[in-house]
Amino acid sequence: MSWHDDRLPALVLFSLFVAVTLAITTWAGRRRQGSPEEFYAGGRLFSPVENGLALSGDYMSAASFLGIAGMIALYGYDGMVYAVGFLVAWLVVLLLVAELVRNCGRYTLADVLASRLRERPVRVASGTASVVVSVLYLVAQMVGAGTLVALLLSGSGPAVRTWTVVAVGALMVVYVVCGGMRATTWIQIVKAVLLMGGALTLAVLVLLRFGGDPTALLAGAAERSGHGDAFLAPGLLFGESWLARADFFSLGLALVLGTAGLPHILARFYTVPTARAARRSVIWAIGLIGSFYLTTIVLGFGAAALLGSPTVRADNAAGNTAVPLLARLLGGGHGTAGGTVLFAVVAAVAFATILAVVAGITLASSAAIAHDLYGSLRHRARRRPRGEVAVARAAAVGIGALAIGLGLLAQNLNVAFLVGLAFAVAASANLPVLLYTLFWRRFTTRGALWALYGGLVPALALVVLSPVVSGSPDALFPGADFALFPLQNPGIVSIPLGFLCGWLGTLTDGSRPDPYQQAETEVRALTGAGAV
Repeated sequence: MSWHDDRLPALVLFSLFVAVTLAITTWAGRRRQGSPEEFYAGGRLFSPVENGLALSGDYMSAASFLGIAGMIALYGYDGMVYAVGFLVAWLVVLLLVAELVRNCGRYTLADVLASRLRERPVRVASGTASVVVSVLYLVAQMVGAGTLVALLLSGSGPAVRTWTVVAVGALMVVYVVCGGMRATTWIQIVKAVLLMGGALTLAVLVLLRFGGDPTALLAGAAERSGHGDAFLAPGLLFGESWLARADFFSLGLALVLGTAGLPHILARFYTVPTARAARRSVIWAIGLIGSFYLTTIVLGFGAAALLGSPTVRADNAAGNTAVPLLARLLGGGHGTAGGTVLFAVVAAVAFATILAVVAGITLASSAAIAHDLYGSLRHRARRRPRGEVAVARAAAVGIGALAIGLGLLAQNLNVAFLVGLAFAVAASANLPVLLYTLFWRRFTTRGALWALYGGLVPALALVVLSPVVSGSPDALFPGADFALFPLQNPGIVSIPLGFLCGWLGTLTDGSRPDPYQQAETEVRALTGAGAV
């Protein structure tokens, strides 16, 4: 294996990042990890800047770095809906969620609901929804890992891709089990710095190729896309029919509303000491994430202009390899030292992105299982903190195994598209119950259960009955056809249904919430008085 072979330097950088993250995990593991506050929230000792970086690292996933740029490289204007939707979603988080969630909860979304509703049923329902959303998100990261290493080790056969997914799953379990939230946070901070640096470097190199003129970049992308000026106009991905427009609207709705319901994002607000720190960390995250998505737009159009959309599609039908291929070209091309080094750096950064994100998602899902599902089965007086943490560690192992299996099954789908499904489920189940609990005084336990299950079950059912699973050549099961729902994203139906079910459940509930408990929750949410 020579220096000019892409594999050697990339594997060296992979190994270096894994070594650094394992060292961080070892350092964090030496601290007391037996208490839930340390394991789930890192002792609540992170500053707004640190948490803002970690939020960025938790959110800027393989879907962002690989999937969005690939979508833009293939579909131009329509591909940008992912970048815009992911960024605008943070305004919802900042204005409606961050401070109130930090004041009302301890570790999970269910803590917010249990502050004014009957604890056991809402914890079971909320914990179930959180685990489902987390697993869907994890699948996208696993697909991204397999795609990346398949490109790096081209010609090595499907076995290498399979073992890569297994290795990523094993590493994320190690991070969570041994290091908890403290190790996960610092891994995400390191990853955010690396990702921002790598994306910005590539974006600058792309613009230099066109003399710093974005207009020339767009013209070059349209010319080499194979679609001409249509590449810069709506319609390539979603089409012009009413059905295509409905799918476009459904995806946009899911992306904008889904972030506020993602368990691993909500969990980050508990790692800071106050609600003010939570708000400031979101402001930092918006600045960092906004800058990052601007670079992904440049990278997507740069890949179309310099590589050509047909070349990107020929290498990977979903476009997931557009950025690594672009990096190789910008460095001088295949076989050159510059191309090899730049490709290796980008591949290593993308791999770091995947590891950091899967660690955060795994921790959030294991917290939902241990703190909500396991906790609801035992009387509060009999629950032991160390026993709960042990259950969380065991749950991380199980979640890792499930994510590996599903990741292998969905390895041919675009990672940004897979994340869109996770966002739709989060916006359908978690967001309605969260907003009703925080802002509607009459909201009852029945309303919460109807909102959670009334959003979760239809969202999953519509995904199963959509062209994503069957009825198309790119489906999970291309040989079958039971696609009864015509849209690829269920958000346009399932999100309003979640809100509607919560409203109907409350109106048909003969009981009324405890006014004193409701008033206490409202005061705590708005002022922080009594917050943990």
